[in-house]
Amino acid sequence: MEYINNFIIDFVDILNQMSPYLMLGFLFAGILKVAFPQSFIDKYLGQKNGKSVFYASLIGVPLPLCSCGVIPTGISFYKSGATKGSSVSFLISTPQTGVDSILVTYSLLGLPFAIIRPFIALATGFLGGLLTNKLDDTKKISTPIATYSAEKSDSSECSDGCCDNKSKKQSKLHTLFKYAFVDFLQDISKWLIIGLLLAAVISISIPDDFFSSFIGNDFIGMLVILIASIPLYICATSSVPVAAILLMKGLSPGAALVFLMAGPATNAATITVLNKVLGKKSTLAYLLSIVSGALFFGLLIDNFLPREWFTLSGLHTTMSVHEGHWQLPLWIQWTSSISLSLLIINGYIQKYLSRKKDLMHQSKQKVMNEIWVTVNGMTCNHCKNSVEKHIGNLENINLAEVNLEQKNLHIQGTDLDLAQIKKELESLGFEYGGEISE
Repeated sequence: MEYINNFIIDFVDILNQMSPYLMLGFLFAGILKVAFPQSFIDKYLGQKNGKSVFYASLIGVPLPLCSCGVIPTGISFYKSGATKGSSVSFLISTPQTGVDSILVTYSLLGLPFAIIRPFIALATGFLGGLLTNKLDDTKKISTPIATYSAEKSDSSECSDGCCDNKSKKQSKLHTLFKYAFVDFLQDISKWLIIGLLLAAVISISIPDDFFSSFIGNDFIGMLVILIASIPLYICATSSVPVAAILLMKGLSPGAALVFLMAGPATNAATITVLNKVLGKKSTLAYLLSIVSGALFFGLLIDNFLPREWFTLSGLHTTMSVHEGHWQLPLWIQWTSSISLSLLIINGYIQKYLSRKKDLMHQSKQKVMNEIWVTVNGMTCNHCKNSVEKHIGNLENINLAEVNLEQKNLHIQGTDLDLAQIKKELESLGFEYGGEISE
């Protein structure tokens, strides 16, 4: 019983310290969603040079996407014309950090870790992209939808903001809050809960000074953490409480950094997808960049930076000074924790209702040969070509034809899968508006 009580106390304590920064981070995520539309991001990733790779890494640092979300986003960039180097750069830098995880890092690990994490994500992403361009010379056949220096006939129609892939009827404020506290929260909630539970389990299961007692060498500790982290999935935000607890158990700051880098940036699913889509050489460059970067910066922290910068003090002490800043008042922590918990519960309810509705709709329409669906966000021929090409390439679809004026998509085929069509449209950045009844 005491074990369970200690587990609950530690879980709530970690949640209270993270939740205010998480809520603020989710808000920033919504702001980024509105401020940087898909067309703006895609535009700077298409050239096979250092500038394009740097832009990809720089764009990825603040984006609050974990491995589960960055895979389709990165692959979508690649399908839309981004080079392999830019795609790998984005895939390395993005999951390591984000506005939400930076704030949570500051709240639990202190200012030095919060500063160094985005810098390392930028550096490793940039180097990984350059290495990919060097190792993988395979040329990708460009498609009309991928060329942003495209035909002049489209340029007049695709003026700034034309292809921002948002419905004009939907206000930016609605988009901001829906993405921040519904869509993005749904993506991260599962792994956030797992990270919190894992941190609480480690806190009560592993004796204090475990790593200093049983693994006396810091470099060996790094290797152990690295080997365990590469196949493991944990998002950038949920990795922070785990790293904090490991530090309290005697893990060196450098080894904790290795976990903060390799845990979010790599996992078995990401490696499998990259190997299939980008090829073995790009996947090798991806892994080499993360592994070498993690070990290099881990050794740098352990051997050349003051250890007291990365020492945790008072993690479980309310209103104590932590790494040079005061913890937030209890009422703010509890209000944020309750709000976050309710939002997570709402997200699961909405996801369940949406999935149930899609399954019912799919079962009714599975054998249909011809349907029309509404697609919001299509504003020009560039958008039209993108939708027709990607939907037309799906299995069992013989025809995909867009009517720009009516904002609908005419599809012909056998055993049409509405869930698959919706997923493909959303991966391109458009909004699936549902089937049009006759």
